[in-house]
Amino acid sequence: MKIDSEGNQASLRSRWGVPLAVATGVAVLSVGAVAVFSGAGEAQPVLASPAGNPSPAASPSAGATHGSTSGGAGEAPSSGQASSTPDTFTVTSGKTTPIDAGTVSRILSSCLGSDASRYHAVIGVRTPVASQDWDGVVVAVDSAGQYVQCESKGDKGNSPDSPPTFINNRLWGTGRTIAYFDSIGSRVGKKQLVMLGAGHHAPNVAKVTISYGDDPKQYPAVMAGGAFVYAAALATDSSHLDPQDAAGPNPYVHAYDASGKEIYNQAKDPQFAR
Repeated sequence: MKIDSEGNQASLRSRWGVPLAVATGVAVLSVGAVAVFSGAGEAQPVLASPAGNPSPAASPSAGATHGSTSGGAGEAPSSGQASSTPDTFTVTSGKTTPIDAGTVSRILSSCLGSDASRYHAVIGVRTPVASQDWDGVVVAVDSAGQYVQCESKGDKGNSPDSPPTFINNRLWGTGRTIAYFDSIGSRVGKKQLVMLGAGHHAPNVAKVTISYGDDPKQYPAVMAGGAFVYAAALATDSSHLDPQDAAGPNPYVHAYDASGKEIYNQAKDPQFAR
């Protein structure tokens, strides 16, 4: 998780709470709005359903802990957990905005360089609010089913992974139902945070939702091409928001099959227990 403070260049990296032996790299925590694209070759925009209407679901188990994980590269993994103050954060928006196909192509080109031609976008969205350094995300896949994730700022893209295609060494949760890509978060002003995360899901997953911290309410992720993206803007009491510890609540991924049965709950995944 990478937390950027507006007007303050200090940043904090933390990770999903996973055993050191299985962590493959750095997880950068960000939040963004998502547009969906489908098909091989040139990406064609498909308007996604807004992610603003939460769906009811089970509450995370009491005492569940969560840090951050990813298939990123660049720093040694850590078992540190993102901090969260109960009742400090409130989700104010989970709505995403599609990025048009032309802008998505420019984002991928600036992010991936010569590798961009190998990938077609499956999800490209703007976050509910923009941070100083990013305002959205694009997830793309190649013919072998390997993914990349690029954060956007306008029509420019970048990746915390080195090289950007390192995201392909993603971290799977227990049962190989959900795989985790990069997630990032940023402080926006004194009383707001923006969060974004992405991942890959197994074929039997029909719906992915996200809950935040101790709040059982779940917000639908945007899904396309085997990937998912979630984004949220959160309000906070600034008296609890230290610039060096502004991670916000822990996001928990939930997966459901076509019958509506929950088949994965990150809060109950022993791989992410501290």
